[in-house]
Amino acid sequence: MPHTAGCLCGAVRITIDAEPLAARMCWCRLCQYLGGGSATVNVCFPAEHVTTTGEVRWHDSIADSGNAMKRGFCPTCGTPLLSKAESRPHLTFIRAGALDNPSLLGPQAVIWTSAAPDWAHHDPDLPHYPAQMPPVA
Repeated sequence: MPHTAGCLCGAVRITIDAEPLAARMCWCRLCQYLGGGSATVNVCFPAEHVTTTGEVRWHDSIADSGNAMKRGFCPTCGTPLLSKAESRPHLTFIRAGALDNPSLLGPQAVIWTSAAPDWAHHDPDLPHYPAQMPPVA
């Protein structure tokens, strides 16, 4: 059964014909900007099984890890939707909040806790990493 996602205004739709590989909550400073001050939850899928319809605009940046990243968003409503790391082109990360079923897979780890604000709450039942953890294979 495919999974679906999209933006607030409906201009961009995403179909994923695979099960998620992993999900992480990220507190890096770039994700805090994307999340409007909070962490982001990013669900990882095999890139070859992710298709989009509608215009996705891409912003290139260097992540705190040093990875060159492309972050996709809807140019109409601004919803952050996707991320791709140049070092891992076989993976696509979709923001959990963009999934039509945001409960599909919750975070399995919390990363970049060293960059989190003092008020951030970290689930004690999840493993925490002060920076990046090993990538998904």
